Amino acid sequence: MNKIQVTLNREKGKISRYIYGQFAEHLGRCIYEGVWVGADSEIPNVNGIRQDVVEALKAIKVPVIRWPGGCFADEYHWKDGIGPTEERATIVNTHWGGVTENNHFGTHEFFELCRQVGAEAYINGNVGSGTVQEMQEWVEYMTMDGISPMSKLRRENGQDEPWKVRFFGVGNESWGCGGNMRPEYYADLYRRYQTYVRQYTKEPLYKIACGPNIDDYNWMDVLMKNAAPFMDGISLHHYALASVWEDKRPALGFPEKEWFSLIDSALKMDELITRHSTIMDKYDPDKRVGLIVDEWGSWLAVEPGTNPGFLYQQNTIRDAMIASLTLNIFHKHAERVQMANIAQMVNVLQAMILTEGAEMIKTPTYHVFDLYKNHQDATLVDADGAVSGTTSYTVSKKDGVMTASFCNYSLTDAETVMLSLVDGAVGEVTAEGVFGSKMDDHNSFENPEAVAKQAFTDFSVDGNEVTITLPPMSVVSVYAKEN
Repeated sequence: MNKIQVTLNREKGKISRYIYGQFAEHLGRCIYEGVWVGADSEIPNVNGIRQDVVEALKAIKVPVIRWPGGCFADEYHWKDGIGPTEERATIVNTHWGGVTENNHFGTHEFFELCRQVGAEAYINGNVGSGTVQEMQEWVEYMTMDGISPMSKLRRENGQDEPWKVRFFGVGNESWGCGGNMRPEYYADLYRRYQTYVRQYTKEPLYKIACGPNIDDYNWMDVLMKNAAPFMDGISLHHYALASVWEDKRPALGFPEKEWFSLIDSALKMDELITRHSTIMDKYDPDKRVGLIVDEWGSWLAVEPGTNPGFLYQQNTIRDAMIASLTLNIFHKHAERVQMANIAQMVNVLQAMILTEGAEMIKTPTYHVFDLYKNHQDATLVDADGAVSGTTSYTVSKKDGVMTASFCNYSLTDAETVMLSLVDGAVGEVTAEGVFGSKMDDHNSFENPEAVAKQAFTDFSVDGNEVTITLPPMSVVSVYAKEN
């Protein structure tokens, strides 16, 4: 039996709700059909935004949405996406499938999505092909309350009050699709561009620099050395791959070795955050600058018969393991990780939701985010113990409730875990979980509830101890009220 001693009064920091952020890029069917159907659509919508998706996202308390990209951000010119929809410029989405983009979903529509979901806005600006003036004017357009050329234009387009922009990214993947830059060059460019990301409101913009790709530790060192005083956060991107030696591997029908290779790839996130944080500590010992993991998740092969540029992949119980393990890692590094944005929200990569016309299904990953929502803005508490190599966990407290979330990614073995409260007594206990019976269990439009959140009862309470038996291929959250 694995025993974990929980000391509720020994607090280890706050788990930022922004760790549960989402990412919505103009890629495949994420925006068009996934979020935006237009006001004339037969699919139920409010102001063109489909309501089944909105209601699902509200239920998991999505705190922030990153938009418009991704690689798309560094070819996006925001003025193409404002004004009467029929007059907006038509462009080609060169990064993702070479499809025509009509710009019917632009700045106003994005903020309407945020309003309906109840999420804050993370805007990613165009450094790769944009100008300083273009970025400055976009910030003015969105956030200026007084009289100015851009606030006047915003009002002419029907939005009198400025919007709240909490986060602003200065470029995306500038080491790759955002310009193939060297870190020294981007550091200087970041310093220049961020100067003109002006503060027009009382609440300052949280400025995010483009950080490293995976384990490019030199990039992190150069950026922190040369630009740390000018940033509030710096990004990190890491995708879990089933194989580093082959093309993207299938989401369904995969061999057992790829269950573990994908998980091993996801677990590398702990090493990446640890080593990048060490570099950040050298230049920012007070941990003022946040590590923003604004792209993460599993990257697998597209589903057969779909556009390879649309990155549409199925989502299985294996992806639920990836989500749980990664969130637990973010919690562990709560002092440094201030936001994360899973890629992506709808119909792309490790999505929360899949749609097909008017139909919608919630993925196993969605249900993990649902199981973990109590951790948003909760206090991480000291929970010490030795657990098996296939079990990961988080224990936090909020509003008089202790939430303990576990992942057991063994394919065959159950794990028994005892939570022992050192400084408290256990009151009422309930639990929920998601479970798999085979490696690629997933939800389909024919069987949308094959993997869903269920009540979980395989636990017992004895005084200040809770004993839980975790089935193989499971993610479980236990909720204990403090007595």
